[in-house]
Amino acid sequence: MLATGINPPPILRLDVAGYPVAWIPWQEAVCLYVKGQVAWEVGQESIRISGGISRISGERSFITVNSIVAVQGIASHLFKATVPHLTNRELFRRDGGICMYCGGQFSDRELTRDHITPKSRGGSDQWTNVVAACKRCNTHKGARTPEEAGMPLLAIPFVPNSAEYLALKNRRILADQMEFLKKQFRHERLIEMV
Repeated sequence: MLATGINPPPILRLDVAGYPVAWIPWQEAVCLYVKGQVAWEVGQESIRISGGISRISGERSFITVNSIVAVQGIASHLFKATVPHLTNRELFRRDGGICMYCGGQFSDRELTRDHITPKSRGGSDQWTNVVAACKRCNTHKGARTPEEAGMPLLAIPFVPNSAEYLALKNRRILADQMEFLKKQFRHERLIEMV
């Protein structure tokens, strides 16, 4: 059990069927427990949240929140899967901080979003058309395709599923949360990086 600190890690929220939906703050998880909306919980980690002191008994109240909770309601996977929002942070994490042209490891501030088919030539700003590239490689490639620039891609870009996206989005994942998410990863490259 984790003791509550100033900033406990986020809770992994699942739909009732067990599909990952979102990261939620512990406060929201407490509300779900109090309202009786937690259908089931999984994982080894839990967080003990302390409340106030009773005037009658003099004892402090508390609630224990599991690190992974399934919420009652309609299973989200029954609806059409939505494509996760593309941001540079998640793109750079998807690609492991590696330039997909030269293979160098870079910090986020040293990377750029490169469009495989340049936007100036009709390329779209979507997961399957963008890769992390260092500034030098992006400048060298310019408004050309990788083939035209003689710069083959080191890996094929992919759209992360919901579990992969949640892993990319949160840097404070507990071990049991990561193990749960990894079971739903589809892309071998991401499994190796996370």
